Amino acid sequence: MSLRLRLARGGAKKRPFYRIVVADTRMPRDGRFIEKLGTYNPMLPKNDPARVVLVRERIEHWLSIGATPSTRIARILAAADMRPAPAIPAQTKKDKPRAKTLERLAAQEEKQKAAEDSAADTPQEEAASDQEPAAENTSEDKVSADADSAGEPGEGEAKDTLAEETKSEETKVEDQKDSSDSETSSASETKEG
Repeated sequence: MSLRLRLARGGAKKRPFYRIVVADTRMPRDGRFIEKLGTYNPMLPKNDPARVVLVRERIEHWLSIGATPSTRIARILAAADMRPAPAIPAQTKKDKPRAKTLERLAAQEEKQKAAEDSAADTPQEEAASDQEPAAENTSEDKVSADADSAGEPGEGEAKDTLAEETKSEETKVEDQKDSSDSETSSASETKEG
């Protein structure tokens, strides 16, 4: 006859209460048992001393005879420092990513690293390129300032004439828009009348 330390459920619906018993493995869960060895009330808080009540001498006796504890009883005994904790079995690999997913993740990481490297390189190049045009602009500004101060009439007059031409072109475009608007409004008035 093989013996087992296990839980036998009692209590009402949705209010479990367990007896810790030693029973023959062939008996049903809540069926006939040999001896009651304690109680387990999961409805109480974990720090409550009445949550798990053990009769240590009898449990040691049945374990010495050869009774094997169930998984839950083994955990309870380990928490009471009566036995070593049961080993946690290795889990399946179904929750782990597969080979193609790992390859895809590695490729994404490489792209991110490349983007970060290029972003790190870009500010240095931009800083160098920003400094060069600034130097060129200052030399051009100096030349134009020198020309204005020297009083060369050719260059100053050319700039003034260009400004006047652009203004006259802008006014022509505005006049054309105004005339087309007036034509459409007069055409709509003739249709209505």
